[in-house]
Amino acid sequence: MNENLSLHKIFGPLSGLYQIVTDTRNKCFDCGILKSKRFDIPVISIGNLAACGTGKTPHTEYLIRLLNQHMKVAVLSRGYKRKTKGFVLASDKSETTQIGDEPYQMHRKFPNTTIAVDESRCEGIEQLLTIKSPQIEVVLLDDAFQHRYVKPGLSILLTDYHRLFSNDRILPVGMLRESKQGKSRAQIVIVTKCPHNIKPIECNIIKQNLKLFPYQHLFFSTFQYKNLRAVFPEATSKKELQLTTLTSEDEILLVTGIASPAPMIEELRKYTSHIKLLRFPDHHQFTKKDVEEIEKQYQQLKNKNTSLIITTEKDAVRLKNLPSLNQTLKSNIYELPIEVAFLQEKQQEFNILITDYVRKNQRNSSIPPSEDAHKP
Repeated sequence: MNENLSLHKIFGPLSGLYQIVTDTRNKCFDCGILKSKRFDIPVISIGNLAACGTGKTPHTEYLIRLLNQHMKVAVLSRGYKRKTKGFVLASDKSETTQIGDEPYQMHRKFPNTTIAVDESRCEGIEQLLTIKSPQIEVVLLDDAFQHRYVKPGLSILLTDYHRLFSNDRILPVGMLRESKQGKSRAQIVIVTKCPHNIKPIECNIIKQNLKLFPYQHLFFSTFQYKNLRAVFPEATSKKELQLTTLTSEDEILLVTGIASPAPMIEELRKYTSHIKLLRFPDHHQFTKKDVEEIEKQYQQLKNKNTSLIITTEKDAVRLKNLPSLNQTLKSNIYELPIEVAFLQEKQQEFNILITDYVRKNQRNSSIPPSEDAHKP
């Protein structure tokens, strides 16, 4: 308690200044001093109020699966930590340094979906609309809630179950990028990373805590973990492993460069308690020294015959391009894929909200109304 009070005393004035700046910026957009541009195709923004991870990429991937069966979908991101500037279209030759790790991951998983990066979302959308084949029919804006120069037709706000924006504070005391009042710009709010067995009474308490407006739709989502996939399939005969094949004797070195590895640890503990975490900062670019540390930690595991190195999909794309990984490490590194699932039997309701918006705002509607509630 005393430590929190001390931190608030030190950083409180900075938080106050930060809020003044962000509130002023938002008011300039609200009253038209700063201009937001609308586009004549469906534009869906996925973002958050917090500076920490809330699961934007898995939720963006959910929307890709939902929509790409009927139309040409484009995803536009800023390409965080890339070493390029301006508009870059993902291709088979793209690397993480050119487009960022998350766009690279999505391009790898959805090769038929147009993935692009641009720090200016307006210019990025304009570039996407010049593409003739395939002609883009809907744009998903990844992590663009604060990028107000684009006026999305539908805005989805994510908040982590473990750190609701209603309980958070402005940077640097808390993790909020702007005031909680920014929630008013969202038509859909999703509480992410929820426990699978969350109780209805807890959902009601969270709903009251968030204090949403009548026009806003609230959903609760969780992560579903899929089978382990070899990061280097050419280096092992076991291309895929079911989580259920893990035993209580198995040892795991969990290598992560994400904001919160807690949900992964919770999932893996269902199968074994022998989990050693090697944690790096979010979006960490692995170096030769990091590889040496991974190898050192792996060698310290007792039983190499049943031990695994497990990482996230996002970290896997950065590890895959490291020349310093030896054969032993390559043959034992697996990624743990995740997908989003909606709780309280509301997946169909969410799907209909999305597809209804897209169909009503599409230039040439290609989503049959009878298929609005299909599963992604």
